[in-house]
Amino acid sequence: MSGQTKELGRKLGFWAALAIAVGTTVGSGIFASVGEVAGAAGSPLMTILAFVVGGLIIIPQMCVYAELSTAYPVDGADYIYLKMAGSRPLAFLSGWATFWANDPPSISIMALAILNYLTVFVPFGADTIQGKLIATVLVLAFMTLHLRSVEGGGGFQTLITAAKVLPFVVVIGVGLFYLKGTFLGAPAAEGAPTGMSALWAGISATSWSYTGMSAITYMTGEIKDPGRTMPRALIGSCLLVLALYSALAVVMCGLLPFDRLCASQAPIADAIAQVPGIGGLASKFVAITGIIVIIGSLSSCIMYQPRLEYAMAKDGLFFRQFAHVHEKYATPDFSIVVQCMLGILLIYISNLRDLLGYFTLVLCFKNTMTFCSILWCRRREDYNPLWRTPLFWPMTILAIGTSLMLVVSTFLWAPMPGLVCAVVVILTGLPCYWFWNRKNRGVTES
Repeated sequence: MSGQTKELGRKLGFWAALAIAVGTTVGSGIFASVGEVAGAAGSPLMTILAFVVGGLIIIPQMCVYAELSTAYPVDGADYIYLKMAGSRPLAFLSGWATFWANDPPSISIMALAILNYLTVFVPFGADTIQGKLIATVLVLAFMTLHLRSVEGGGGFQTLITAAKVLPFVVVIGVGLFYLKGTFLGAPAAEGAPTGMSALWAGISATSWSYTGMSAITYMTGEIKDPGRTMPRALIGSCLLVLALYSALAVVMCGLLPFDRLCASQAPIADAIAQVPGIGGLASKFVAITGIIVIIGSLSSCIMYQPRLEYAMAKDGLFFRQFAHVHEKYATPDFSIVVQCMLGILLIYISNLRDLLGYFTLVLCFKNTMTFCSILWCRRREDYNPLWRTPLFWPMTILAIGTSLMLVVSTFLWAPMPGLVCAVVVILTGLPCYWFWNRKNRGVTES
């Protein structure tokens, strides 16, 4: 196909890049994570500190991503960085695991998650055929949007990210007037950890709330002035989400008694209900906010995820059709359509969350390998990033160490499923790598 020779253009500016990073990070998980962090940290003070420190330790990771993305300003993210570090097989396995374990499943899970909030307004949920059909329509709508225009997709992502952040800002702004000092100063719960052990437990519980900012590195090849835009978008998104989550933690801890916060399945709704004049509307407010938040995340994933397979296919290490670029729209059309079709197929299969959980350890380990890759990339004579990590060694060690913390906690949570899936990825991925690599070498030699 002639479109395979067409390249993706640089059409996205700073605000679109920031919106993709923030929009991917701020998802539905924050609605429950405040309660989970509170339960792990054991006291209001440690809960707030956990969100603050949890956000601060992500900054070194974003610095590493910023340097790598300006050294290799092309689409592909982790796959590109591991390949340039000198390991094509490892780069391929990371992309192989991401495609099967994360990309299409995340599309289906988020489309269905929207239905969980729609049940406040409609009499059917994600387990009904009506719900699945609505989820399918949502995927098709965003597939069409991101298929037809990179600029249009970036513009929508900017608007929906602003829309999803605004309700949290409102909650924080209103909630600050009704905080109770006795709630904020409450002592640690009986039997809960204290001191550094409590803080460490709380930070571990915030880890998943801060993941997603690196999504924009999948699209570095489509970002204008990447040397300036990528560091600002990556580090800026971290600071913005850090401020949002930390302020939200203060409000949650100040509006609800701590034991109730820890036990709550919907802490934001329960906290909003404490504000005079809003109580009865809390569930509808949270439902509308949840729908907006997940729509933003769904749109973001459909936009950036197909760029990984596009990059692999360009190197001859994936199905070659994934490298096709639409002649008119200049988007990786085949990759977008296939991922969305697989996501729609998975919408009609149950227990997706269980399936996705099996691959969590593999994906966490992939992130750690990416941070390590900068050590090998810096040894290359042709390594010339447009932006360099300040305090390189301390920052890089922090990035690797904090990522390993998530690997260890995930392994302790589900050791056997993670190991099983690591074996599955290797046993299925390596033969495919050898096949494509040999085929690609034959084409190059001929």
